[in-house]
Amino acid sequence: MSYGIPSAEPSADIPVCPRHPDRPSYVRCQRCGRPACPECQRAAAVGFQCVDCVNEQKRTTPVYRSPYGGALAVGKPLVTYVIIGLCLLIFVLQWIVPRDAVFQNFAFANIFADSQPWRMLTAAFLHSQGFLLHIVLNMYTLWIFGQALEPLLGRIRFLALYLISAVGGSVGYLALTPMFPPVAVVGASGAIFGLFGAMLVVQRHRGGETKQLWVLIAINGAIGFFVPSIAWQAHLGGLITGGLAAAVIAYAPKGKNQALLQAGGLILVAGLLAVVTWFRVTAG
Repeated sequence: MSYGIPSAEPSADIPVCPRHPDRPSYVRCQRCGRPACPECQRAAAVGFQCVDCVNEQKRTTPVYRSPYGGALAVGKPLVTYVIIGLCLLIFVLQWIVPRDAVFQNFAFANIFADSQPWRMLTAAFLHSQGFLLHIVLNMYTLWIFGQALEPLLGRIRFLALYLISAVGGSVGYLALTPMFPPVAVVGASGAIFGLFGAMLVVQRHRGGETKQLWVLIAINGAIGFFVPSIAWQAHLGGLITGGLAAAVIAYAPKGKNQALLQAGGLILVAGLLAVVTWFRVTAG
């Protein structure tokens, strides 16, 4: 009597996955009709497609760009929401972490410009605990302008502009206030004014009306001169930096080198902030 030994290979009449010939596959791709094993299946609008068809479709589908060359940010302004979420989270941490540890370690003061320059950025995510309206107004303004600018610039460019503007606000404060006595500053106001400057540049570049923006900037700028606890220097620094960064993005010639020129221009803006910081620190 002989006993058959089952074969590990599928028989000729059993469909197998082209990418994995040792796997029987009874599900076929809705596009090419070839069998696809579970590892090679990708959910489609109807049924499944194989991974090869999905990759081919990605290669042949045109990439839609924002007016300034960024990947088109469809749906909700994700970067804006993430920044708002981080600011709110850190605001909560400021209340629950003992001995003002968050403020002490992340707020910016001029004396930290050379030894802890990263505070120039982190201070933009902190807000005054004794003035709730501080974070409410900043986050509301960020929400308004983020929804307008993020789709126009693209998420990466918008994020870069916001972060550079935040640093620009701190550099403005450093450049226009004495080194001593040291006064700590926090808040996203510098970055928000950067969005003001960016929107002004973008509106002019697109041929839009700018009168209301000028009025908004003038009113918010004037408040800094009448309320002692508001650092108008950070507002001015953020406004100028945001305008410069937006000009780099908006006026870079279109073409295959547009993204490279924009990146280089933003690096130059960041380098200018570094130079201003160096001169101010060395001047004492």
